[in-house]
Amino acid sequence: MDRTHLLNKLWEHQNKDGFISDKAVSKISKELKVSNVEVESVVSFYHFFHKKPTGKHTIYLNNSIISEIKGFEDVKTALEKATGCTFGEEGNGDFSLFETSCIGLSDQEPAALINFQPFTDLTPRKVNLIIDKIKNGEDVKDFSSKTISKIQHIPEGDKAIIFRHYEMGKSIREGLKFTKQEIVDKISKSNLLGLGGAFFPVGYKWQSCKNNEDDEKFIICNADEGEPGTFKDRAVLQHVPGLVFEGMILASYATGAKEGIVYLRAEYQFFKDQLEALLQEFRDANLLGKNIQGVKGFDFDIRIQLGAGSYVCGAASALIESLEGRRGEPPVRMWSATKHGFKHKPTIVNNVETLAYASRIIELGEDHYLSMGTEGSPGTKLISISGDVAKPGIYEIEYGMPIRDLLTMEMSQATAPYFVQVSGPSGECVGPDEFHRRICQEDILCGGSFMVFNRTRDILQILRNYMEFFKEESCGVCTPCRAGNFILTEKVKKMQRGLGSLEDVDEIKQWGNIIKLSSRCGLGKSSPNSLIYAIDKFKDYFNVKIAPTNEFQNVEFDMEEAVQEFDTYIKDTQL
Repeated sequence: MDRTHLLNKLWEHQNKDGFISDKAVSKISKELKVSNVEVESVVSFYHFFHKKPTGKHTIYLNNSIISEIKGFEDVKTALEKATGCTFGEEGNGDFSLFETSCIGLSDQEPAALINFQPFTDLTPRKVNLIIDKIKNGEDVKDFSSKTISKIQHIPEGDKAIIFRHYEMGKSIREGLKFTKQEIVDKISKSNLLGLGGAFFPVGYKWQSCKNNEDDEKFIICNADEGEPGTFKDRAVLQHVPGLVFEGMILASYATGAKEGIVYLRAEYQFFKDQLEALLQEFRDANLLGKNIQGVKGFDFDIRIQLGAGSYVCGAASALIESLEGRRGEPPVRMWSATKHGFKHKPTIVNNVETLAYASRIIELGEDHYLSMGTEGSPGTKLISISGDVAKPGIYEIEYGMPIRDLLTMEMSQATAPYFVQVSGPSGECVGPDEFHRRICQEDILCGGSFMVFNRTRDILQILRNYMEFFKEESCGVCTPCRAGNFILTEKVKKMQRGLGSLEDVDEIKQWGNIIKLSSRCGLGKSSPNSLIYAIDKFKDYFNVKIAPTNEFQNVEFDMEEAVQEFDTYIKDTQL
């Protein structure tokens, strides 16, 4: 047993004891032949691992911006009153309360995970009912929310690609009519791009892995969907998970890989058992295992690896580090993963949506896929929409659709949309004068989410939430990202207090450029995007918020905040 089992070992102790003790660290260290220090460093990296005992019921309340505008503060207060606990403290044996970043339930906010079971559309009244049931001895699994996002729109006629009738094994049987190279050629011809946000050509990646003659290869499904406002991958895994598995199987057939891994974010473990059950159905149907569908030597199986809470693991290189039992920090790599990936072997890493589309392209044919969308962006795209809309949920749209069409009464029914965040906080914000823009490679690409805010929302509140998220989720390796996002957060807070000036705006842009140019991973490079875009695009708003100069401005001083750390220290020493 090697260190690639480290995450699983840590989860065993976390689930059994509620935390990872020093004794557990020593035991794991001996079993995996990894130093105590390295095990400790991994524990400290992930959000859902704890070094101190937690209550019998751990409650993680989502603090993303959609949760904020839907009633986060009221729900937070209700949880503290009902449990007798305070967020971020040790708890009382029965409960421990924690804030956490987006848990992939933006269409059903405010939302929380209680022992990793989802509870959605929370109100203070719902909180009291939930906590009463827990205190009466009921198991949260028996009354948690039935969390499946609604499919609000699919293209008319025969244009739906993902959300059409699914028949298990159909794309595999169709794919086996072709040679391995023909499978790769079909994916290349379709111009399918990676749909996790990087938009890298999928065919090129598969061809690179196929060309490598190493005897061991891997197919990894990136299901670590952590971008706030995004939940389309969860929808695919809950509505049509077989498409994802078949995409992995086709990739293995084309490249010769024998092992597949689904890296599932910890927040989605509430449906892990259903995925495991479906994998067994695939094995029983000879769609996984030895000599798949009677093809000699076509051996492939899939396992699910649970993450532990880290936004940066959405980056492929960081995800591989995590799978290898290390901190999920993006390394400096000389080679692509298709040459030296997991265990230094050729590896394909595609996200959930990408693999689902690959499966459909083989099933339906690349020409069908190419008959839709635009020249640069053929096919359809899944969009998760949340915020100030009457119909939040999942939309499968044909590429080329204007943003305004998504916001109409016939679609999401947005209410007075003013600030629309495309592709999450690391993407691009747009205002009403850009609603004519089309969703496609030729205009504005969308990684998978639209967060819609109306004119009553405070843009600085939105941006502060984004920057707090990036500050919290930075892996800390890069000084520009670690320090820069802290500085940007303080600049936004300064503006909120009415103390921002044009000098601060200049410094924000300077720091933004530094972060973009010198961060190690794509997630770090994109962290200042929204703030910079907002300043440039919403000039009328910021002209009101920003003074021409710092001169003669009064500095706000918060006495309570200034002495808070000292008061906490005195309280702790008295205990």
